[in-house]
Amino acid sequence: MFFEKNIIGVHQQLHYHVCKLNFYLRTPEFALLYFKNIKHKIMDKKTKQKQSLQFAIINPCCAAIDVGSMMMMVSYSDAQGNQHLLEVDAFTGSLQQLATTLKQAGVTHVAMEATGVYWIVVYEILEQQGFKLTLVNAKHFKNVDAQKTDVKDCQWLHQLHANGLLRASHIAKEVYRELKSYLHERTVLQNQKSDTLNRIHKLLTQMNIKVQHLISDIEGVSGMKLLRGIAHGIKDPEELLSLIDVTKLKADKEDLIKSLNGVYKKQFITILHHALKAYDFFKQQMSAYEMLIEEVLKTMLPKDEEGYKPVIEKKKGFVRKNQYSINLKEYLKHIIGVDVTQIDGIDEISALEIISVTGTDMSKWPTDGHFASWLNLAARPKKSGGKVIGHERRFTNNKATQAFRMAAQTMWQSKGSLGQLYRRLSAQKGSKKAIKAVARKLAVIFYNMVKHQTEYDKNKLQVDTARQTAKKISYLHKEAMKYGFVLQNVAC
Repeated sequence: MFFEKNIIGVHQQLHYHVCKLNFYLRTPEFALLYFKNIKHKIMDKKTKQKQSLQFAIINPCCAAIDVGSMMMMVSYSDAQGNQHLLEVDAFTGSLQQLATTLKQAGVTHVAMEATGVYWIVVYEILEQQGFKLTLVNAKHFKNVDAQKTDVKDCQWLHQLHANGLLRASHIAKEVYRELKSYLHERTVLQNQKSDTLNRIHKLLTQMNIKVQHLISDIEGVSGMKLLRGIAHGIKDPEELLSLIDVTKLKADKEDLIKSLNGVYKKQFITILHHALKAYDFFKQQMSAYEMLIEEVLKTMLPKDEEGYKPVIEKKKGFVRKNQYSINLKEYLKHIIGVDVTQIDGIDEISALEIISVTGTDMSKWPTDGHFASWLNLAARPKKSGGKVIGHERRFTNNKATQAFRMAAQTMWQSKGSLGQLYRRLSAQKGSKKAIKAVARKLAVIFYNMVKHQTEYDKNKLQVDTARQTAKKISYLHKEAMKYGFVLQNVAC
């Protein structure tokens, strides 16, 4: 029998299959041949589907480290594709030997989880050997459902890194990490100095001395002279006042004498003497760290065409408390290339904190939106079914984020455009959202100034006051019409 017909496969997995047959066969032979053809096509399609579901290997020679305080679990693949599992202790010699082992095995990429501060030494040792490192935030990946062990953690991290599914955290260069360490220690000493002053305030209250309430700043010149006089055993109020210039104080002399008439017990005077020693020690340590910070900043200064670095003049004028005695503004201007302290709310200390975390290379973030998102200053909407059902709340200890937020918080009394924006958003949505919104705007301005080397232009931030005035007038007209009134312009 001759068949010339379009045959549609009746098999449920091949209901889209259409074939055309043109041959002489009897009906049973035709059916057997047809279903054999269908079976081969089913197997080919299943094979193609299995192959398409496989993840591509992006980093074939990679390793993953589960970092601990005294032990490291390492999973890596060598150049031949063999997988290995190592257990290494956390001593420096063992970590150096681990770097050598990975180098000999042909490993090029290494991923590790950011566990406390234990990852820092491992990162630095591997960085010196030339590995491409990926520091992973623990919140960005999850282990499979099983009993959690160090071996499974490093193997799961290894698999994700091999498939290129891990996102690296931002780690600044070594010079910025050194600068950040010195800044952190100076901040710790500054807080300890403040705690010592608080204990001195409490001690004066126990002695029933009220001079700290009459002098605006007990840490000033006059206040410290009085404290040192009391610590040296002087109890007469008039003799204590002879140590300072009373005419420079707003308080009356009689009130000052009454405030210095207290209970001068031996234990209180001894404790005050040791507290002042601690205060002097913290101030000396802060000055020492400022010298170290200045040495790092000198290494970061760019060279001119002739190979010379600019000479930074010493800071002139009186240095306020907790301020730097070095000329930070000039250092930052030469290192960054632009004067970022012109931005409202950002001073020298804030700018120094920011670049110690971000560095001066803004190319790591493609746009200012990426930069704001990395700082956790951008909105993170949660979508389901094509609708926004809320926003994700995240918390961060990023020093750069804290610097931008503190700068935004000072905008409530600013008369510029950013101050107007802060006050308007604070009245509409609250101070917390206003701080975050203004901090994001400051971060965007900082990013564009550093990346494009442009000066700060306040005119670009000018608010259209005429438009805002028209909106207010329109609002008032609508409110008046609700209550049956009509507003008219006052004749000039």
